[in-house]
Amino acid sequence: MSDDVLTFVEGEVGRIRLNRPKAIHALTTAMCAQVLDALATWTNDAAVEGVLIDHAGGRGFCAGGDLRMMAEGASEGGAAARDFFRTEYRMNYRLFTYPKPIVAFMDGITLGGGVGISQPARYRVATENTRFAMPETGIGLFPDVGSCWYLSRLPGRIGAYLAVTGARLDGPECLALGLASDYLSSASLGEAKARIAAAPAEIEAILKDFAAPPPEAAILAHREAIDRLFAVERLEDILAALEADGGEWAKQQLALLASRSPQTMKVSLRLVHEAARMPDFAAEMTMEYAVASRIVLRHDFAEGVRAVIIDKNHVPRWDPATPEEVSATLIDAIFAPLPEDETWTPALLPGGTR
Repeated sequence: MSDDVLTFVEGEVGRIRLNRPKAIHALTTAMCAQVLDALATWTNDAAVEGVLIDHAGGRGFCAGGDLRMMAEGASEGGAAARDFFRTEYRMNYRLFTYPKPIVAFMDGITLGGGVGISQPARYRVATENTRFAMPETGIGLFPDVGSCWYLSRLPGRIGAYLAVTGARLDGPECLALGLASDYLSSASLGEAKARIAAAPAEIEAILKDFAAPPPEAAILAHREAIDRLFAVERLEDILAALEADGGEWAKQQLALLASRSPQTMKVSLRLVHEAARMPDFAAEMTMEYAVASRIVLRHDFAEGVRAVIIDKNHVPRWDPATPEEVSATLIDAIFAPLPEDETWTPALLPGGTR
């Protein structure tokens, strides 16, 4: 059992506490497996009435997955990266389908894998410290961990905008969009958690007792522009719309998109489109796993991790270099179903159920 995540019972709740502060609690395969096992153990434990997820100090809830490990493993055929995604997505699915109420505290940086842990929870608590994003197109990856399931169900074209730009949201913005169910002051979290541990049947009432009035959600001021300029499905058309608009906000988005991987921006737009039509969350994770298995072997992922994580020069050399060079044939190949013996499947719970 790893000390990077602490799983224990306190009062009447199972506690999942991310404990890797030097890496802003970035997830590893072992951490995801430990969460899976804890959730399985608590499923039929009558003494555990709910689950509480948080982090053990540091400036963020969870900064995502261990990207350096995945990029280094890609040079060896990507087996380690696929194992990580398989395990992480099984954890995401178990959280999504869990029969007991889960409350996740998104106090601080909540990126990538942190989104995947928090969004399946029935109660998702934001604070004044919350910084929420799926910034993967900046490293040649895509919004995964089931995030496009949630993004595709946001109002208007906000989901497509967030997926392709990787724009960050604060706590009030998360609350306004429904990505958070509650907004609390970080100073009240300790007391709120203690009360939840003692009486998980009253989670909703407890969170309401501690609710703080959120500031205005800044993203709502751009809602009309987002719906208008990101209304189309083709990346080239979005860029043309932003160029034609010429306003200051549109120019900012163009500059942001110029730094992103053209390949994975197109992948992200397609994922949001496909996710809206998925019949269930298992189908979503199956699609994402097929895409992830191929993306980690492509140039842009290794290059993005080099530029942002390793060298930190933030000057990636994408290939293909422009949206026009990313063909529909390439995108179709990335999305093609995997062979049956490689397809993602949920992990079984005790008793053989999923």
